[in-house]
Amino acid sequence: MNEIYFYGLPNCTTCQKALRRLDYHRVSNVKKRNIKEEPLNRLEIENLAEMLGGAENLFSRRSVLYRELGLKDKTLTDAEMLDLMAGEYTFLKRPVLVIGKTAIAGFFEKEYDEFFKRK
Repeated sequence: MNEIYFYGLPNCTTCQKALRRLDYHRVSNVKKRNIKEEPLNRLEIENLAEMLGGAENLFSRRSVLYRELGLKDKTLTDAEMLDLMAGEYTFLKRPVLVIGKTAIAGFFEKEYDEFFKRK
């Protein structure tokens, strides 16, 4: 199997559930990265967005900052979303799982199960 990267936060319950699901599928040698302590740079974010089919699929609208900045009433361009994600880790959907050239953002048990059935 390709190298596996997991981008998330150690105290995030969704990230913890995703990691348990990786254990369930006996996925090991996962390279974990705490996106708060070691933020992704703009190029890394662009690459992830491309793997996911666009910035929209990597951008989190659940961020407290998203609400505080009143962004729900604004239509954001891909470039604006990329800028926001590069500037503040909380705008990244999490976790992000990358295996080879394939990525999944967020955690849904069924989606992980389907993914590992195909791999």
